[in-house]
Amino acid sequence: MKNLINRSKYDKIAYNIEKLNYGMITERNGKRMDKTQDTIELLRIYKQEHIIKLLNQLEGKEKEELIEQINKIDFHQIMELYDNTKREIEIKENKIENIAYLDKAKLSKDQKEEFDSLGEIAIRNKEYAVVTMAGGQGSRLRT
Repeated sequence: MKNLINRSKYDKIAYNIEKLNYGMITERNGKRMDKTQDTIELLRIYKQEHIIKLLNQLEGKEKEELIEQINKIDFHQIMELYDNTKREIEIKENKIENIAYLDKAKLSKDQKEEFDSLGEIAIRNKEYAVVTMAGGQGSRLRT
């Protein structure tokens, strides 16, 4: 996937904004940091000039609140998600295969308990999958 935005430049800006928000720094290269200018720089990188226009129309608390909201947005992630919507999805229908199964009604009590225990462990370890049956088979999942 083509990366349209230089992540390291974004990271540096976001890091500086975060430090400024928490009062960790007030200067950069001998100059007083301006949260508004850093936010505008971030918006320019991600081609959000329409928000810059709105930001320049606001004053006081409204402007500060909008700057805080903007600085909480992960623009890089949004761009990646958007770029992913343009990718062609390859569906491999010919890869559908039968899966092995056991008939629950034919299992002994000990086997059922063993599978219940294994299932609980898998769920706790987030190691599970879901299979949906077609053709009315889904109703049998409740048993």
